[in-house]
Amino acid sequence: MTKAKQSSNLTLDKQICFSLYSASNAMGRAYRPLLKKLDLTYLQYIVMMVLWQHSSMNVKELGGKVHLDSGTLTPLLKRLEAKGLIIRSRSQEDERVRIISLSDEGRDIRQQAEQVPNEMLCRSKMTVDELIKLKQGCDLLLANLNN
Repeated sequence: MTKAKQSSNLTLDKQICFSLYSASNAMGRAYRPLLKKLDLTYLQYIVMMVLWQHSSMNVKELGGKVHLDSGTLTPLLKRLEAKGLIIRSRSQEDERVRIISLSDEGRDIRQQAEQVPNEMLCRSKMTVDELIKLKQGCDLLLANLNN
C-alpha cells in the first residue's frame, strides 16, 4: 500500500464544509438554553424573527425567507399556532394561500427575545466587525452555491 500524499485535500482539517457544519452545531447548542426560556426551537425563532419584521406574510414568502420548504415549514407553523404565537388563516384573494400573522402573544414575546442576539454576541467572543465579515462570507457562499 502506498502512503497518502501529504498534500491531499481529503483531510478533515482542510474541509470548509466540516468547519461550517461544526460551527453550525455549536451555534445551535449555544442558542438552545436562550431559546428554551422562550419555549422556541431555533427554527421557530428564525420564523418568529421574520414575522417580527413583517407582521404577516404567506407561507411561500416565509419559506423563501427562511430557506425552508412547505413540508418542513407547515408542521413548524402548526406548533407555533398551538403555542398561540401565530395565526394561520386563508387569503381572502385566494383561499389556497395560507397567511401567517403574529398573535398578540407572538408580538409580546419579541421583547423577551431582544436579549438573545446580545447574549450570542458575548458567547461568540468575536468583535462585531468579525461577525459581520463572517456573515458576509456565509451569505456569499450561500448565494454562490445556490446558483
